[in-house]
Amino acid sequence: MENQRKISAILDRRSFLTRTSMGLGAVAFSSLLGGAANPGLGGLEGMIPSGLPQVDPKVKRVVYLFQSGGPSQLDLYDYKPLLRELHGQDLPQSVRAGQRLTGMSGNQTAFPMTASIYNFRKYGESQRWVSELMPFTAEVVDDLCFIYSMQTEAINHDPAITFFQTGSMLPGRPSIGAWVSYGLGSDNQNLPSFIVLVSKNGGGQPLYARLWGNGFLPTEHQGVQFRSGKDPVLFLQDPAGFTREDRARMLQRLANLNDHQFDIYQDPEINARMAQYEMAFRMQTSVPEVLDMSGEPDYIYDLYGPDSRDPGTYAANCLLARKLLEKDVKFVQLYHQGWDQHLNLPAGISSQCKKTDQPTAALVKDLKQRGLLEDTLIIWGGEFGRTVYSQGKLTADNYGRDHHPRCFTMWMAGAGVKAGFEYGQTDEFGYNVVSDPVHVHDFQATLLHLLGVNHEQLTYKYQGRRFRLTDVHGQVVKDILS
Repeated sequence: MENQRKISAILDRRSFLTRTSMGLGAVAFSSLLGGAANPGLGGLEGMIPSGLPQVDPKVKRVVYLFQSGGPSQLDLYDYKPLLRELHGQDLPQSVRAGQRLTGMSGNQTAFPMTASIYNFRKYGESQRWVSELMPFTAEVVDDLCFIYSMQTEAINHDPAITFFQTGSMLPGRPSIGAWVSYGLGSDNQNLPSFIVLVSKNGGGQPLYARLWGNGFLPTEHQGVQFRSGKDPVLFLQDPAGFTREDRARMLQRLANLNDHQFDIYQDPEINARMAQYEMAFRMQTSVPEVLDMSGEPDYIYDLYGPDSRDPGTYAANCLLARKLLEKDVKFVQLYHQGWDQHLNLPAGISSQCKKTDQPTAALVKDLKQRGLLEDTLIIWGGEFGRTVYSQGKLTADNYGRDHHPRCFTMWMAGAGVKAGFEYGQTDEFGYNVVSDPVHVHDFQATLLHLLGVNHEQLTYKYQGRRFRLTDVHGQVVKDILS
């Protein structure tokens, strides 16, 4: 008992010194600024105060359609007619220039250049090249901003996906959605600001919950996964015989205990845990409401395609994403697996496009017809691209493509970006970027800028260092901004 009193006394002195030093310092600093808090330095951890963007935000909400596995840009968007002439010839050493290869094709003695077996056409007033695999996306090209010159540093799936989602190839950092939730808060207090949907009709490379985790940020900022089935959010429902009034009384008592605990220890995770409990209580009403599809007319299901009636499919998740965006959820992340076509690419990529092309285009059209595209940003892309040469045996109607981090294609649509626009260029082989490269950190910096945040100032102090999503890199790609 005596030891416990000593520990409490030490903690009380420590918390007093912490609170007074930081508190008095903050008051003094605020007075120097005429009462205005510095967005980059405000708060104990150095976060941007909730709801206080640093530049004029163009984007109110984001839906990120992540195509896991690495879609082949050469078979979808980045048309290279020269490859038809050079089909089957070995990729010149001067083009490859000793760039690293994966272990899956590193032992090949030849690297035969491979033209896509699919036809390309120009579409829309913007005259963008699109493969026959994407007929529905071709209908909305004038709403899209293509980036052909994406580059990443990782060559294998897990570090590459982790890099895109967290800004680091090593696990443990906060995800993009968590940073957005932390920096900007929520516009709907009854739903999480960051919601994740994973297609059940994907398959392929595994996905890990840390990809939408909070890392070292407070836990209430982690992505909440909505699943198909009886329990869309795990552990949300009350046990049998437990009423909503019982839950409310329990939460009130628990809040009182946690308030007392926080006064003693000043651990922010105590408040974070209570925030999660309270959100779960509100979600018991809001989640069934947003998941209720009974009010959707047949023409909407027809727009998104037949899979949209099957909960958990990519198409159904695109439709659900639209409903979440209507509820002002800040960041909605869709993950669709199955784009990793090392062998038998024609069959594999055709299957993926049938699952994703129509609902992706439908989401663009649906948001546009509802007026939501004006302040919503849609992002489409994977973790890297595919090689110009065939992995494995090249035949007249079959081939595969290995991972290629040097250049690949992404697109954006909606608020803040130029519609019907293209940025960056790859060489005539589709192997290297020749103009306007866009690094992963550039993409992340641009995304935060569109949300009204200076990526260099959205920081969190952890283990003595101020971390940020873009690490120590990143430039806003101003040329794509509208």
